[in-house]
Amino acid sequence: MATKSILKTINIRDNKTARNFVNALEKAKSNPGKDVKYTRKCTEITGDKIKEFFDS
Repeated sequence: MATKSILKTINIRDNKTARNFVNALEKAKSNPGKDVKYTRKCTEITGDKIKEFFDS
C-alpha cells in the first residue's frame, strides 16, 4: 500500500459522509487482514552494503 493513501487528508462536510466513514472504520476493525507468506528470502542491508548492492 502506498504511503500517500494512508496519509491522505479527508474533509467530511456532511452527516452522510461522516456516517459512511465511521462505518468503514468499524468494518475494517472487525475484518482482520490476511496472513502474508514470503516466497523470497529477505535480508536487511545498511551502510556501505547499500552502496555495494546498487553498484554491482
